[in-house]
Amino acid sequence: MRSSVRFSLLLLAAVVALAGCAGSGDDETIGWSVERLYGEAKDAMASKDWPRAVKYLEKLEARYPYGRYAQQAQIEIAYCHWKDQERASAIAAIDRFIKMYPNHVNADYAWYLKGLINFNDQYGLFSTVTTPDMSDRDPKSTRESFMAFKEVVMRFPDSRYAPDAALRMRYLVNALASYEVHVARYYMKRGAYLAAANRAQYAIQNYQQAPSLEEAVYVLVVAYDKLGMNDLRDAADRVMRTNFPESHYLKGKASILRKDAPWWRLWDPDW
Repeated sequence: MRSSVRFSLLLLAAVVALAGCAGSGDDETIGWSVERLYGEAKDAMASKDWPRAVKYLEKLEARYPYGRYAQQAQIEIAYCHWKDQERASAIAAIDRFIKMYPNHVNADYAWYLKGLINFNDQYGLFSTVTTPDMSDRDPKSTRESFMAFKEVVMRFPDSRYAPDAALRMRYLVNALASYEVHVARYYMKRGAYLAAANRAQYAIQNYQQAPSLEEAVYVLVVAYDKLGMNDLRDAADRVMRTNFPESHYLKGKASILRKDAPWWRLWDPDW
């Protein structure tokens, strides 16, 4: 009985060993130098074969975990995942690099790449901003994109990526402000005036100079008027008159009510 058990164990060990040998034989990269692995990965990237590039880069990082090639491989892995539309994997890879090498010579590019990865994702948010459940949406990726670009501009002002990062920041500020105003209008339409006022106030406080702030102040005035908060309404009115003296909202629609009626009641917006 013991002989039978021993024989079975030896047979199992032999099978495992053979399987291991077979597996090794199937890996074409066995014995490749770090330079060759990186070169093959770059060739795959040039051919836009992102999964193959990631395979070579991951093997490089596993076999040669120290040195500049391994560090660069992490950035390249994030880039390949991004180009392959694997956003979650791309973010995980670039976050790992930033955490491990915060002062790396390519840290500016790492932050810039993180901004780009999240920047791409924001199109889905704002293309559906008027859907019925839009109030539940959180533009997290857009805010993260903004913060990543801000990191480039603030920490690396001389970086080659800083000018483009600054341009994208301005775009994102406008997009985020527009999102908040859209949400505020959504609440106004449903009679949730306090929620509308809060969203408009958030846009005013956080996205100054954005084109949509004029509408945000208008929403704020109307929301406070609906709530009977006259002091806050009048304060918002002063902000409107001071900052947007030529606003079409101030002119109102005189044909709706008496000409001496408050301007915010001369509008009948289709929320």
